[in-house]
Amino acid sequence: MEPVIIVLVILVVLVFIALIKTIQVIPQASAAIVERFGRYTRTLNAGLNIVVPFIDTIRNRIDLREQVVPFPPQPVITQDNLVVNIDTVIYYQVTDARAATYEVASYIQAIEQLTVTTLRNIIGGMDLERTLTSREEINAALRGVLDEATGKWGIRVNRVELKAIEPPTSIQDSMEKQMRADRDKRAAILTAEGTRQAAILTAEGEKQSQILRAEGEAKAAALRAEGEAQAVRTVFEAIHAGDPDQKLLSYQYLQMLPKIAEGDANKLWIVPSEIGDALKGLSGAMGNFGNFGGGGGGGGGAVPQQNKGATGTDRRERPTID
Repeated sequence: MEPVIIVLVILVVLVFIALIKTIQVIPQASAAIVERFGRYTRTLNAGLNIVVPFIDTIRNRIDLREQVVPFPPQPVITQDNLVVNIDTVIYYQVTDARAATYEVASYIQAIEQLTVTTLRNIIGGMDLERTLTSREEINAALRGVLDEATGKWGIRVNRVELKAIEPPTSIQDSMEKQMRADRDKRAAILTAEGTRQAAILTAEGEKQSQILRAEGEAKAAALRAEGEAQAVRTVFEAIHAGDPDQKLLSYQYLQMLPKIAEGDANKLWIVPSEIGDALKGLSGAMGNFGNFGGGGGGGGGAVPQQNKGATGTDRRERPTID
């Protein structure tokens, strides 16, 4: 009985192994290459698949999702004989699992070498400055070449990116100095422009201020002139309305003489010729006033006798002066 049990156990194990090899579950976005006796038979897609056990074998399982592969820095010589290190990143996707398995031994290595050679060919026709400023152009040219070359491998290159472009250290120092000089130049230009604009605005402000000040002074002078004219006109009208005589005018003229002599700087002042007429009129007025008021002092003239008329009022006679 024991040999029979052993045989049954072996048969159960073989059946179990056969079932495992017969049923193949392929994940989503994946594919598997099936070979029968070393020859390609078919491609298993995602889902449950059945193969012939011990006859069909799984050669390769391929991920059909988009892949990202960074490549190490590659030294490239530019047109002006400068060596730059360029890091590239490739975004690719397998579209044909059979071609990716049988058309090329290692499509990752093939893409890397093709990227290096194509990149050297493209950068060799550009100088350093254009290389640093033409990333989009380089990406487009590199992607076109890679996509055309990898099409027969069942690979589609979706995107190529230059991750970094590193020139030599001496060139970097020179570029930094140049950029610093350009920044200093732009800063100096902006400072000069700001100073110029500020000076212009200041001059414009001073101009407007002087114009406004001159207009204000002109208006003030006009108003003062009008006020003085009105004052003179009023005084003139008041004088003519009061009908003053020559004696009053002479007296007013003499009152203005001290104002003319006011001030410490007035060392010399001119007396107008009309002062004589004014003094004569004033002396005549003062003499008449003294004759009418009577003199109580010792130097006065003779006092006239009082004559009483019939009406009883006093009458005085003006004394005669010899």
